[in-house]
Amino acid sequence: MTLTRRLWLLGALVPALAMLVALGLAGQLFRYDLERSLDRALLAQAAVESVSLFDGPGQKVHLHMAVSPLLDQVRPFAPHGYLYGPDGTLVVRYPQGPAGVTGLEERLVPGAPGGEPQLVTQVAPDGERWREVRVNVRSPHGERYALRLSASLGQVDGSVVTYYRMAFSLSAMLGLALLVLQTTQARTLARRLAAITRHLGQLREGDFSRAPVEDQERDEIGQLRAVLAEATERLRGARETQERLIAGAAHELRTPLTLMRTSMDLALRRERTPEELRASMLDSRREVDRLAVLAGNLLDLAVAGRGAWDRKRGDLSQLVMQAVEGARAEAERRGMLIRLDAPGPAEASFDAGGLRQAVDNLLSNALKFSPEGGEIHVRLMREGGRYQVRVADLGPGIPQAEREAVFEPFHRVLDDVHTSGTGLGLAIVREVAEQHGGRAYVAPEPRDSGTEMVIEVPVALHAAA
Repeated sequence: MTLTRRLWLLGALVPALAMLVALGLAGQLFRYDLERSLDRALLAQAAVESVSLFDGPGQKVHLHMAVSPLLDQVRPFAPHGYLYGPDGTLVVRYPQGPAGVTGLEERLVPGAPGGEPQLVTQVAPDGERWREVRVNVRSPHGERYALRLSASLGQVDGSVVTYYRMAFSLSAMLGLALLVLQTTQARTLARRLAAITRHLGQLREGDFSRAPVEDQERDEIGQLRAVLAEATERLRGARETQERLIAGAAHELRTPLTLMRTSMDLALRRERTPEELRASMLDSRREVDRLAVLAGNLLDLAVAGRGAWDRKRGDLSQLVMQAVEGARAEAERRGMLIRLDAPGPAEASFDAGGLRQAVDNLLSNALKFSPEGGEIHVRLMREGGRYQVRVADLGPGIPQAEREAVFEPFHRVLDDVHTSGTGLGLAIVREVAEQHGGRAYVAPEPRDSGTEMVIEVPVALHAAA
């Protein structure tokens, strides 16, 4: 079922039918209330007439409504009154006229006085409905009389018909208005959803170059469009990163493979001495080791990107201390000093393996670029709801324009200086930090020399999520 038809059904047809049913029930309740009001009026009139039938001169029987000074004013809606004698014959009536003018029964034998008044509905030969109250009374001489008051239900029926006519007319107008409104709304929603559907089709085809059509509304569909635009931007960034990563990996793989092939070609071109063959094999072995390190780093980056972490509560200061101890041997070999500031326990939720690798990468970079005899300063501190691991060295530093680019895979700042490594260490650091709900960056504080790298991770697990 299309959105337009569904809105027609649920937004116009079903409410209109429900409104008709409700109005029908309300009409029945309205009729019931009017008839009960008429019954109360008849009973009140019967109560007045029954106690004053015989208070005329000489206790002559009479109906007071026939001699009321307001007779002309109440004539259109006043009830008809009938008094029957002991033998059931009509004695007095109001209004005056030939007997049986209403077509109702013309004889009524009185019953025992003191009983409950009878309320009945009768239908005249002309189809008009009448509501009657019958009361048995006793005269001062002990004779039985029957008092019958009749009121036409025509006014009640007319009021109910008028109610239905007005209610159903308003219902039809409201239903038509709902239909027009829902049609307009359905077309608007369908147009907005069609734009999102088209954009999803573009994403399915791998086209991340365009954002979804602009939507100014701030409802759920507008929020969906905003989330989709953000997802598209991230997908575009991820694809660009992936393309750069593939290009960089291809370049990095090509270099050792080319060196290995050249070495082998030279070895096969002419006869070589065992020493020359051994040197060639050693060169190839070094390139194989380089390829193994590159493949391992690529695998680490892929694992970090998937974010398959086992976050548990632990002491972050212990992890940083272990990473520092692991790097001390290499630092001492180079004549460097690693100083650690980690005051007290630092409880946080983190993946020990992933975060340890990130800290190790920062320490490895610091050792790589620091001069011999230099100092590396490692600090663990808390800023609000996050812990910061800061690693500062005394190396050549990173230019301001390169401080974001250094976290890209295979990016190197010092191209003119030979440094070992694959160019993936800081990319892994940033990926680990982001997968923990934190971030990695170059500290913006000015320094006389060197660089300070920072990893931030949230203290609480829900913040990381």
